[in-house]
Amino acid sequence: MQVIQDSLADLTLGAAQAYRNLAFFPLLAPGDDSADAAAAYLLLDEALERKFARVTEVSGAGSVPELAFENTSAEKILLVDGDELIGAKQNRIINLSILVGGGMRIPIPVSCVEQGRWSYRTSEFGSAKRSLFAKARAKKMGRVSESLRQSGTRRANQGEVWADVADKNVLFQASSPTGAMADGYLARSEQLDAYTSAFRAEPRQRGAVAAIDGKVVGVELFDSAATFAKYLDKLVRSYAFDALEAADNKSLAPPVAEVERFLARMQAAAAERFAALGEGEDIRLSGEGVAGGALAAGGRVVHLAGFAVPS
Repeated sequence: MQVIQDSLADLTLGAAQAYRNLAFFPLLAPGDDSADAAAAYLLLDEALERKFARVTEVSGAGSVPELAFENTSAEKILLVDGDELIGAKQNRIINLSILVGGGMRIPIPVSCVEQGRWSYRTSEFGSAKRSLFAKARAKKMGRVSESLRQSGTRRANQGEVWADVADKNVLFQASSPTGAMADGYLARSEQLDAYTSAFRAEPRQRGAVAAIDGKVVGVELFDSAATFAKYLDKLVRSYAFDALEAADNKSLAPPVAEVERFLARMQAAAAERFAALGEGEDIRLSGEGVAGGALAAGGRVVHLAGFAVPS
């Protein structure tokens, strides 16, 4: 699809930043800093902190795959694929990126990341400032694409998400009475903090290609360098949570040519378009060894996430 191709083609690949076995290759916008337009929206974390939005269960009884999102401001709010919401009857993650216009109230598709709780802790959800780890997010993205094709819904495989979270908690020896992803992150918080301290956003950086153990695993792109800088810590934690599985923590980065081949496959991927829940349209991508999802609005890609997958 041309909007995806154009968004990736305009970018320059920067020199890798690496810490232990995780590397990020910056994706840099053309021009100087002043040429990069400010984001025309708030991120979810900002909106909740400023009381510009409310997230609740859809009813008193609740529904695992769906929450109610209300934008109480005049600003647009961007919900990013994989963002975690905590509280209410159980913690959830957002199934795909959604741009919610001012004053809108919409149901949002989610997946549970806390299997053993179904009781209220709070009336409203808060932001966890973390997201679903990259390996599970790649699987979820594929399931959501299948759901859109088959039924027009945006559901993941809930059992698969629970299994991925449970496997991580066992691997990291995280004590979690409710089977919460949050406890896995907490168990490795010091190591994750070390990863996030090692990476910085560069001027004009709108995204990054991530590699673990010398292999490209994914890409993340926003339409604004300011947005990417705000989201970077959350993104690093998502990939670092997978990088921590490796026994050998050598600092490794793949050859630039491998990164360029991955980006070329993303550009060449077949695109399917669906009307978005909020503003714009959902674009689902599939190609040789890659899969992804994007949200486009106003003639530009607001957010894109893609992953290397088995061919």
